Amino acid sequence: MEHHGLVETTRTFASKSLAEHLARGAAGAIALATSFCIAPEHSGAAFALLPVALLALRGCPTCWTVGLFQTLAGRDAACRDGRCAAPDRETT
Repeated sequence: MEHHGLVETTRTFASKSLAEHLARGAAGAIALATSFCIAPEHSGAAFALLPVALLALRGCPTCWTVGLFQTLAGRDAACRDGRCAAPDRETT
């Protein structure tokens, strides 16, 4: 948890980098779309892909979107005074 003045912020869904977050989103979207497309013929495989999608997205698509904004905010907060540093992120 970071302290910025009086506001405490957490980055529960953020990734270490934007590239990592976008890769997780792509993997989750592909798994979710494939699950829906193959469901009529291969329901077992479709159900097996749902946990893969949820794991990649860290929950639902909304959780992934929140994580995208947290990742971007962490990247912007780390770049101050013309210097960029990797944001500190607590893992729980």
